[in-house]
Amino acid sequence: MPNQIKMKMSFEKSAGIALIAGTVLLVLTMVLHPSGGSLAYLLKIAKIIIISHSIALLALPFLAVGFWGLTKKMGTDSFFPVTAFSMVSFALIAGMIAAAMNGLALPFYIQDYKQASPNVIESIKPIVKNNLAINHAFDFIFIGAMCLAVLFWSIEIILTRKMPVWIGFLGMALFVLAIAMLAFGFVFVNLHGFRIFLLGTVIWIASVAMVLVRSDKDETFQQ
Repeated sequence: MPNQIKMKMSFEKSAGIALIAGTVLLVLTMVLHPSGGSLAYLLKIAKIIIISHSIALLALPFLAVGFWGLTKKMGTDSFFPVTAFSMVSFALIAGMIAAAMNGLALPFYIQDYKQASPNVIESIKPIVKNNLAINHAFDFIFIGAMCLAVLFWSIEIILTRKMPVWIGFLGMALFVLAIAMLAFGFVFVNLHGFRIFLLGTVIWIASVAMVLVRSDKDETFQQ
């Protein structure tokens, strides 16, 4: 029994470290991520686009491990944490597809047209716009699923107090704020809006990660 407890503690700490690694990589992605522009500008910064989105893709497996650790801590026999993990799985898959399309497929595609004539460049613009539209669709899936995941985990935290309840209230506040911003027409799928969304998400994930790193198996937080 003591060995089982020790292994459980080790996994929770590992999950917390994985979340920290994932959030650091996400922040690095946003720092390196260039703003959009003309096709000619995208051709110039193709390598930076590939690097920044590759870092984002690297973050996803770390986040998946960390979120599974959070789910196990909250209880895999409870509706809210299991549903939250299901939601975040959709979010991570959508994020992977969006990053691969916009950060890898698009730069690889347009690099073949570096020496193309202006007429040829003009002819591929509809393809680039179509890629951007699909990318935005997956961005919306990522944002929506991530918001719901944070909400469900936060509800479970408040109900069970297996983590500090302020993390639960913070998650619920972020969810309400995101809904309010959408209602007032704020655009989350451009670079500025996505950075704001990720900032709030990263703060919540980092808070969870620090608790997981320090937590004991049977610790219950009261506030």
